Amino acid sequence: MTLLATAQLAGPDYFVLVGYFVLMLGIGVYFYRFMRGMKDYFSGGNNIPWWLSGVSFYMSSFSATAFVFYPALCYKYGWVGVTALWVAVPATLFSVLFFAKKWRRARIDSPVEYTETRYGPALRQLFAWQGVPVKIVDDGMKLVAIATFISVVLEVQLERSMVASGLIILAYTFMGGLWAVAVTDFVQFVVLSVAVVIVLPLSILRAMEAAGATTLSQLAEAMPDGFFNLTSPEYDWIYISLLILLYCLAWSSINWPLIQRYYCVPREKDALKVGWLVVALYIVGPPLMFLPAMAATQFLPGLAEAKNVYPALCAVLLPAGVLGLVVAAMFSATMSMLSSDYNVCAGVLTNDVYRRLIRKNASQRELVAVGRTMTVVIGLIALGVGWLMVDMGGEDLFRTMVTLFGIATAPVAVPMLLGLISKRMTNLSALLGFAFGLSVGVGLYAYFYHWLPEEEVSLIAGMVWHPKAEELVIGALRLKMELVLFACNALVTLVVMVLVRALVPASWEEHQRVAEFHKRLETPIGQLDEDRQAQVAGFSPFPVVGISIAAIGLMLLAIVFWVEGALAQWLTAGFGGVLLVLGSAMARWSQRQQAAEPAQPA
Repeated sequence: MTLLATAQLAGPDYFVLVGYFVLMLGIGVYFYRFMRGMKDYFSGGNNIPWWLSGVSFYMSSFSATAFVFYPALCYKYGWVGVTALWVAVPATLFSVLFFAKKWRRARIDSPVEYTETRYGPALRQLFAWQGVPVKIVDDGMKLVAIATFISVVLEVQLERSMVASGLIILAYTFMGGLWAVAVTDFVQFVVLSVAVVIVLPLSILRAMEAAGATTLSQLAEAMPDGFFNLTSPEYDWIYISLLILLYCLAWSSINWPLIQRYYCVPREKDALKVGWLVVALYIVGPPLMFLPAMAATQFLPGLAEAKNVYPALCAVLLPAGVLGLVVAAMFSATMSMLSSDYNVCAGVLTNDVYRRLIRKNASQRELVAVGRTMTVVIGLIALGVGWLMVDMGGEDLFRTMVTLFGIATAPVAVPMLLGLISKRMTNLSALLGFAFGLSVGVGLYAYFYHWLPEEEVSLIAGMVWHPKAEELVIGALRLKMELVLFACNALVTLVVMVLVRALVPASWEEHQRVAEFHKRLETPIGQLDEDRQAQVAGFSPFPVVGISIAAIGLMLLAIVFWVEGALAQWLTAGFGGVLLVLGSAMARWSQRQQAAEPAQPA
């Protein structure tokens, strides 16, 4: 990312960055006073609007690394980079059609809470203690990634940038819980969208100029052969199919922060809307984000490292002020994921460990205090992990740890999903399925990565291994092998669960408990006493969302006079004006609505 530093960030860029971070902290301060109970802090009181939850889902599902890996694929191989991210579309469809309603009707405050009712207390604790460490280690690596980006752009020490960014994310998550996370995600989505839509036409025009093209069709003809194919020999349909399987089982359907976006909304129809909105965003988003990387082949040919293509084209295309906006947008991608992870992990530790094992009768005030404490603990440990990676240079070690932890993903996913759709699986079948799946996963990992010669690995993967092979090809090989391991884990877990269920039927007590659980899943929201007791929170997110959008508009208008180039100037001023008007209208409308309407039953 060193090429981005050549853009020499100016005063307007720092103005945008500082304003962006102040806005994030202000949102946390705003929601601090509304966090009266655990449900408010970790599930938004089940009152987060579907449009806000859907955008938060989308923003929490990828990080700044998306602007490294996928643009690199697009620069080297063309449209295959978009295809690789489009796998989120069938995966989200899978979760919407089969699980969105069930997650909301489960009436839970943490992703693993229902496993005790459906299976037993041991599985609940097992899944909780397996999930939290992998999230923390993974978050540590994300902090290093975002800190590396900041240190290069702002030319500050890596450790300082990591501490600063980590503490900012931790601060607004600590204060405002899921409400602050969701609203900051929406604001970050607006920043990202504006940045992407500004970069796109500038990159296409520069590519047309470099290629001597006067139309888009002529530009398309100037691209390398096969550049618009959905796949490439390195990233073929086997790779894409395995990736879809991974996303279906281990991403949108059981990924803790994403599950949270389904059960934090008022009703099950809202959970469905969340999923459909994410599908739409994932259809439109990847082409808009990564077409500039494809266009860069015309005006940035022969880059030594393809992973630098997005920072490089930003450095070439963007004037002062707008570059700061793009940098803020790249920050936002990782900030969204980290804040979501902090909140949901703290929720698991508070609800499934503290309240379940330590203080069953804890008051709501106490649970909020514990939740905030757990948020700080999670954030500081993740920061410590990131610090160790930088200090000890142990990134490969930590990636190995994440891989080993991730081996348990399939053995966790299969019981969790089957528990929601099937009445037949038992507690014993889930425990043994998890144990066998985990054992097989560890064994296969050790075999492929430690005992099997590289030549045989390449033969199995169907690719030619060469010590000087480019990084993207080696990455495809490794990921393909990991996807195969995941598929094997999932199959072993499923087979063991089915066999154990057939050999050892459920007891009468367990049968009754499972039947009661599934009756609950079949009961629409609003028909149980606990649903009727819930009230819509006495505030609306519209004012703070509107004010935040208007603030972004003001920041864009404030830098217009420093922006060079007529097109960039018009785009900046146009988006600034639209956001200012839209945000102001949202704030005024919501204040009138809130004053006119009393709280209603959820």
